[in-house]
Amino acid sequence: MLSPTGADAGADAVKEPAQPPASPTRRGVGVPRAGLRHLSLAGVLVALVVVGAFTKPQQFLTADNLQLILTQSSVIGVVTVGVTFVIIGGGIDLSVGAIVALASVWATTVATQEFGLGGMLLCALSVGLGCGLVNGVLIAYGPMVPFIATLAMLASARGLALLISDGKTQVVTVESVLDLGVSDSYVLGVPPLVLVFAAVAVLGWLVLGRTTFGRRTVAVGGNAEASRLAGIAVRRQRLLLYLLSGLCCGIAAFMLIVLTGSGQNTNGNLYELDAIAAAIIGGTLLSGGRGTITGSVLGVLVFTTITNLFALNNLQTDVQQIAKGAIIVAAVLVQKGRKTP
Repeated sequence: MLSPTGADAGADAVKEPAQPPASPTRRGVGVPRAGLRHLSLAGVLVALVVVGAFTKPQQFLTADNLQLILTQSSVIGVVTVGVTFVIIGGGIDLSVGAIVALASVWATTVATQEFGLGGMLLCALSVGLGCGLVNGVLIAYGPMVPFIATLAMLASARGLALLISDGKTQVVTVESVLDLGVSDSYVLGVPPLVLVFAAVAVLGWLVLGRTTFGRRTVAVGGNAEASRLAGIAVRRQRLLLYLLSGLCCGIAAFMLIVLTGSGQNTNGNLYELDAIAAAIIGGTLLSGGRGTITGSVLGVLVFTTITNLFALNNLQTDVQQIAKGAIIVAAVLVQKGRKTP
């Protein structure tokens, strides 16, 4: 039984290595199980590379195509890191794609572009954090069910993005922003967007696995009531998780602006599906309390590689969506099959 001896003591109590771990309030990520899943995902990724090498050898294994896969993984990958934290904490965020659209549109208005790169970046981050704050307050202090609150944000953010842009594409004219997307800005052949994704993923891994914030996230997702009795401020933790998700959306919005050189109200379409799916196949438990950033990153790479293979083999978008849906169902069934009572 955990005793209410303060937030830090509660976090340490959750961290205590019971033998065996008796409930999902423990750290929640068994090393053998997580390691096996990571190896399995890595194996799937290798298999996809082999398929690409055999089906389109002159196109798939080129440096340009591999750079394209990594670049396309970067934007949705940053969003997935934030979504992973939210799901591990026992929540869900259906509004990430709409927040990315709103942040990209707001950051590319004529008025915002007058402040240059710094102003556009600050605007994108502020919009993401603002939307995350609204979600967090509604869910943590409302209280509202995460599904309903984030669904409302999805509709509202999409509508506001359409209102601001008037349904038109807003072209970026700030040279310092556009220069980030050209090959001259690559670092040792690696696009800056990929480096940003790598930095966000590493920071996410460190925060989840090496900090009190990460331990509290797992504890709240595994058993919110036990966490409360242990002295963890559950409402504040949930608020911070949605702020983190919003921040990741703001970063992703600016990355998308660099990638496309524009802001559109259609940006981030179905990002919520891709991010949640990548987290699930990476081992994040939908009911909360378990998951890894490494698994989510591998999930993003698997999905992006599949999409790339379908495009190279001229398979239509509807086939891609069907395949993604089948993968999500399979991943959930595997989770249920492995879940311990």
